[in-house]
Amino acid sequence: MTTEEIDRAAGVGLRSERGPILLAVMLSVGLVAIDATILATAVPSVVDDLGGFTQFPWLFSIYLLAQAVSVPIYGKLADLRGRKPIMLLGVGLFVLGSVLCGIAWSMPALIAFRLIQGLGAGAIQPIGMTIVGDIYTVAERAKVQGYIASVWGISSFVGPALGGVFSDFVSWRWIFFVNIPLGLAAAWVLTRRFKESVERQASHKIDYPGAVLLAIGGSLLLLGLLEGGVVWAWDSAASITILAAAVVLLTAFVLVERRAAEPILPLWVLGQRVLNSANSSALLIGVLMIGLSTYVPLFAQKVLGTSALVAGFALAAMTLGWPIAASLAGRIYLRVGFRTTMLFGSVIVVIGAGLLLTVDSGSAVLRLAAACFVIGLGLGFSASPSVVAAQSSVAWQTRGVVTGANMFARSVGSAVGVAVFGAVANGVLAARLGDSHADLETLPGEVLAPAIHGVYYGAAAAAVLLVVAVAFMPNRIVEQPLAK
Repeated sequence: MTTEEIDRAAGVGLRSERGPILLAVMLSVGLVAIDATILATAVPSVVDDLGGFTQFPWLFSIYLLAQAVSVPIYGKLADLRGRKPIMLLGVGLFVLGSVLCGIAWSMPALIAFRLIQGLGAGAIQPIGMTIVGDIYTVAERAKVQGYIASVWGISSFVGPALGGVFSDFVSWRWIFFVNIPLGLAAAWVLTRRFKESVERQASHKIDYPGAVLLAIGGSLLLLGLLEGGVVWAWDSAASITILAAAVVLLTAFVLVERRAAEPILPLWVLGQRVLNSANSSALLIGVLMIGLSTYVPLFAQKVLGTSALVAGFALAAMTLGWPIAASLAGRIYLRVGFRTTMLFGSVIVVIGAGLLLTVDSGSAVLRLAAACFVIGLGLGFSASPSVVAAQSSVAWQTRGVVTGANMFARSVGSAVGVAVFGAVANGVLAARLGDSHADLETLPGEVLAPAIHGVYYGAAAAAVLLVVAVAFMPNRIVEQPLAK
């Protein structure tokens, strides 16, 4: 970047020039955020049209797998080739996947096209956050993180509503076609307004062996965690084989990374106090988020007797509290430091998890929503500062890798959460019914309530561990240069 561009990135020059870039990032993140909720409400319509009821969970699993394992790879490529081409690649893949999903003729085809969407999402989320880290200072970044978090909050309301409208009055295919104008607008703004100059050296070498080992090993690990205890038993030959292969490939990945000239995921990421705390926090946040997003709506519908829409809004209270806290967090950590702010947030998460444990079959749904809102506040004060701290602790050349590692940790946390909470719920049911493979969706509320409360206890334990993880974050961090 030129001196003028660096000054502008630091807020010295024309601040308004960063506005369109931020808007493009928010539009891009909005693609992923809306997609996270819009499909769930349309599943019955999709199954009625395409069939494949037993296969539809793969619409979500394959997307998560593709997104999670590609994140670290995109992060490294963004450090080598620049943010702009990788972000445009992600948006392009997501839009292409959306078009193909919209014209899918069978459930297997739709699942395959969701994989393409997941590969696009794997670039959009971390590279968008990396761009924000590049062009805004620490003081500005917290407010901007609040803007991006608000995209998720708005999407949590807009997504289910759009999914219902398209399914009931138009066609489920439009839940994918709606991504086309958003993606094209984001790509157009990025192309026109985001200028960067990256020094491409002949000495740069992409770590292809590491990328392949991480992609396959990570996919097998997440596959084993997501489907273990669901599609196959934990002690089955399939589960043992998949998890053992994942361990072997990921061990080989570590050995390759130790010798690679420019590793996809440098091992020094695991040796820094700031990054260890940030990534551990991200993993636990992933655990908490999947626990809430999976079991809070189920509790609201089956135990409290609400509609699916009301249950969705109860969960949306969490994503409403998150951006509020994220926008306030910057003012706090600039005064009292990162660790103090994150400890404050994680304690609020513990309080929210405690409130969740007090909700029973006789509670009003507003009480459930209030607990989710408190947890969202705590996560906003914990998650946003941890990302800012991680990005600020490294220079431009490694900011993509660091952001990608943080997002990857959250994805792994979600997969671990699915496995752990599923085991907890099934364990409680097994103790009561003698059936460890009961279908949660078909059980009456009085039977289901204790199982979900077991999950809530697990979420409370994760919240306590989050306090421990953020306690290792330094309170003050020496900020590295915004740009090269």
